[in-house]
Order: sequence, then C-alpha cells, then structure tokens
Amino acid sequence: MKGESGGGMSAAIGRSAAILRLGKTSKREDVVAGEAAAAAARVVLQPPPEPDITAAAFFDVDNTLMRGASIYHFARGLAARKMFGPRDLARLTFGQLAFRLRGAENADQIDAARQAALAFVAGHRVDDIVRLGEEIYDDTMADRIWEGARELTQRHLEAGQRVWLVTATPVELANILARRLGLTGALGTVAEASDGVYTGRLVGGLLHGEAKAAAILALAEREGLDLSRSSAYSDSANDLPMLLLVGHPNVVNPDGALLAEARRRGWPVHDFRSGRRATMIALPVAAGAGAVAGGMAAGIALRRRRAAMN
Repeated sequence: MKGESGGGMSAAIGRSAAILRLGKTSKREDVVAGEAAAAAARVVLQPPPEPDITAAAFFDVDNTLMRGASIYHFARGLAARKMFGPRDLARLTFGQLAFRLRGAENADQIDAARQAALAFVAGHRVDDIVRLGEEIYDDTMADRIWEGARELTQRHLEAGQRVWLVTATPVELANILARRLGLTGALGTVAEASDGVYTGRLVGGLLHGEAKAAAILALAEREGLDLSRSSAYSDSANDLPMLLLVGHPNVVNPDGALLAEARRRGWPVHDFRSGRRATMIALPVAAGAGAVAGGMAAGIALRRRRAAMN
C-alpha cells in the first residue's frame, strides 16, 4: 500500500528539509510542516461492511431526521428565489401544518394539503426545481439535520444495511436529502410531470400514513427485503402503519401520542431535542402565523428553558 511506504515518507521529508537548508524556497514553515505531515500520513483502509441485503432501515424526515418541516424550508428557499409569491408560501405552510396536525382523519384537510403541495411546483421544470433544491439544501437545510439521527442512519449503513427515507416531501427533494446524507434512496410524494414540466397533479396522493406502508411493502417486494429484520424511525403517530410493518420500530423526538404508544409497546425512544426546544417550538408557529408570532414563541420558550436551568 502506498501510504505505508516508509521509504517514500522518509524521502519526502528529506527533500523538504534539504530544500529549506539550501534556501531554494520561500515556503513558510507551516506550509512545509503541512506537506511533511501529509507525506508521513499512513493510509489504513477499513474493510467495507459485509452486505446485509435483506434488511433495511426506513426513516421519516420531518422532525425525525431534521428539525422542522423540510417542505417548508424548501418552499421558503424557492420563494426567496422568486419562484412564487408570499401567498403561495402561506398557502403551502397552512396546508402542510394542518395536514400534519390532523393526519388522515379529515378528508378536507388532506385535499387542502395536497393542493398546497402542488401550488409551488406546477408549471416549473423538474430540472430547475432539482437544481434549486441542491442550493436550498446547502443554504438552509444541511445544518438542520439531527446529529443523533444521522448517527442512527450510519449504524445501519455500517451494518451493511440499506437506509431509505420515507416522506410526504416531494420525491425530488427527498432524493437530494438521501444523496447528500449518503443513504440508499428515498420514497417520497410523486408529482406528475409532462415533457419535464410539473402538471400540478399528484400520482396518487401524498405519501402519508398508510401510503408510506404501501410504499415500503412495494419496495420490499421489489428489492427482496425481509421486513421482520428491518427497522423504522418516526416522530409521529401518523406513521404507526410504517412502524408496525417492521420488526424493529423506533420513535425519534416523538409527539405525545406516539410516545405513549412506544411506552406501551416497549419500543426504543430517541430524543435529540435537548437544547433545541426554542427552535422546535418556534418553527410551527412561525410557519402558521408569521415571523413575529414565531419570534414571540421562541422568546417565551427560551425564557422558560433558562428558568428551568437556574
């Protein structure tokens, strides 16, 4: 292995020292030190994990893998780039928030959320949305990934298992998240496109609740996955169909209903919100009632957290 070659390392260090002694370079000492360190670095390749091709892990995105609603941050980034106006952003925000709170219990809310999800992509080219999605991920989403949740995905990857995102977020955005995090892939809501342009219609409906379970079942059949050996992670009781589908359900930053269910069933609970509660409380309020209300909620939450610490 080249990195293990003692002769090459000694020769490189010797060359740097000789050049300095002869005064044939004006390199600063820190540059030479850096080059010497790089020459002395030993490469120890770790063997790849043994593939475990029949097991997989399925992760919800919003408040499970990342803080807040991915679709909201994505839409806000598109609005900042003049892809649509403030009214469309408000419509999307209210629709998604209502859908998340009410789940599949109210058909009118489902329809409102579906229409809101379509509003900001209809008429735009798929390639443009994907390109902007890459920028928006870097600008506003990358630093919202929960480090603890990221570590959970890595454990499965290191065990040789596949890791899939399963989210109501448009599949184009879900694919960006999966690729940037080094995951296997993503299952997301599919928006219809014709000649590379979004039509404003969904293929089926939002990937939510029972639809997530249906997507996992279809993927498992296609990929030969053993769901009894697989894991799933979510923060919301709306994802119980997905959690009940696998042999190893886990809850992450759970809502009250899911936490109660997890305790009743003895499921593992992971909570990464410590020290971030002001952000977690402020985001839905800001999304639903504007930045002023969000700022007030954040201030109240922060004061309460400080008081609890004193």
